Amino acid sequence: MSDLEGSLREILQQTPGLMRVLATARDLALPDWMVFSGAVYQPVWNQLTGRAPDHGLSDYDLGYFDASDISYEAEDKVIRRVAAAFQPPLRDLVEVRNQARVHLWFKDRFGEPYIALTSTAEALERFVAPAFAVGVRMEADSRLTIVAPFGLEDLFAMRIRPNPNRQPKGLAGIIAKARARWPEVVAADAAL
Repeated sequence: MSDLEGSLREILQQTPGLMRVLATARDLALPDWMVFSGAVYQPVWNQLTGRAPDHGLSDYDLGYFDASDISYEAEDKVIRRVAAAFQPPLRDLVEVRNQARVHLWFKDRFGEPYIALTSTAEALERFVAPAFAVGVRMEADSRLTIVAPFGLEDLFAMRIRPNPNRQPKGLAGIIAKARARWPEVVAADAAL
């Protein structure tokens, strides 16, 4: 385990809302699940800048992978099951998506092609920036499994640079939005 991975685990374990989401998701036993994106990187940035753990947090992205039925109806059933497992305010903050069906709607929503995924972890490889491409899952023994295909350096440097595997649209707007909440965010030269 790297020092950054250990630091990430410590920060996440000190984030009560996220830990409740992780414990509940673990108990729901969704296939190939993890929590990722802002629910993971924002507590780190808050810790690094002395802000409250939930500063800037708008939701908890909970992804799972079930290719056995990629219909919206099947996903909606899981969404309702997950919502029933939470009390407000978390009920309204947990956003669930079956990663096996992202390719069905991604291009219409974001204007970029999206090849079907084979796992939830593979989704991280397509996030707009490496700093955002970090996921976590709570195992049966309460141990946290971290998945970070690009490493954790950008996350802890508060650096936003484009994903080297794609040319994301709107990165300047994403950086501006992040800087509005964390002025300390640094944009890599290629992202400007």
